[in-house]
Amino acid sequence: MSHPLHILGISGSLRSQSTNSLLLASLKHVLPSTVSFSIYNGLESLPHFNPELEEPTPPATVVAFRKELAAADAVVFCTPEYAFGLPGALKDGLDWIVSSGEFTNKPVVLISASPLATGGEKALVSLETTIKVMGAKIPDGGTIAIPFIVKKIDKQGIITDKETAERLQQLMDVLIEFIPENKRTLEEM
Repeated sequence: MSHPLHILGISGSLRSQSTNSLLLASLKHVLPSTVSFSIYNGLESLPHFNPELEEPTPPATVVAFRKELAAADAVVFCTPEYAFGLPGALKDGLDWIVSSGEFTNKPVVLISASPLATGGEKALVSLETTIKVMGAKIPDGGTIAIPFIVKKIDKQGIITDKETAERLQQLMDVLIEFIPENKRTLEEM
C-alpha cells in the first residue's frame, strides 16, 4: 500500500457517554501505530433519509459523510440494539449510502454491545444484512456481540474484562490482515 491504513469508526449511538462509543474509541489502543483511526461524529447531523433530497445535490452533511467513508480503507461499526433493531440514526445514515456506493468492496467489521445477555445480536444481524446488501466485505470472524457491556468497560473507556479485550484485539487483527488481502483480490478481478 502506498499510504498508511486508515480505519473509520462509526458508533450507532448518539448518547455522549454511550458504552458503544466508549468501546469504539478504545480500539485505537489495540491498533498498530502504522494504522490511523478516526471516529465519524456526524451521525446526528445527517437528515432523515429522503431520496428527494438527493436532487439536485445531496445535503452537505451527507456529502461529507460519503467523503469520510470513501477515504477510509476499512470501517468498524459498534452499535447498541434498540427494540431488537438498529438505532434509527444509524439506519438513516446507512440509507444515505445505498445508492452512492462507498461501501462497495469496503472491508468492514461489526460490533454490537449491550447490557443484556444477548449482546445486541439482533442489531448485529440487522447491520450485517444491511451492510452486505450495500456491497461491504466482512472477513471471517468479523462480527462480535458483547453481552453485559456495562460490566466490561469503565467510564473512561477502558476495557476491564480480559476476554472482551482479547476478542476486540482479534477482531482488529482480522480486519488489518483482511484489508490488503481484499485489495489484492479486487486488483486480480
